[in-house]
Amino acid sequence: MLEHIDLDVLEAVLNTLPVKVSFINANDEVTYFNKNGDRIFPRPRSVIGRKVQQCHPQKSLHKVTEILEAFKHGKREVAEFWITLKGRQIYIRYSPVKDNTGKYLGTLEVSQDITDIKKIEGEKRLLDWT
Repeated sequence: MLEHIDLDVLEAVLNTLPVKVSFINANDEVTYFNKNGDRIFPRPRSVIGRKVQQCHPQKSLHKVTEILEAFKHGKREVAEFWITLKGRQIYIRYSPVKDNTGKYLGTLEVSQDITDIKKIEGEKRLLDWT
């Protein structure tokens, strides 16, 4: 399906997502992050090509390694966390990325500020821009 979308359009789509997305390849190197304007964890361009272990605080390093190893060996399909950061509720989800044969290609990290989402009640069915 991707042969029908230009890379610049795909990049624009990923940058438009209301979440922060990072991709860590099978060698544990950060190879991509979107440029969502609502950066929860700011990423300088210099992280591209670096080991993901160098991008996390020392106190969480063992968990990062544990997650990646579990994904590489097919022991887990998701790792979810939620934390409070600067008074905001942050949801973080890691998922293994595999090709159509099941080969591990890397890990996708998606994080989102869910503070306002958690406040939603009832329904809103119609567009109201006022």
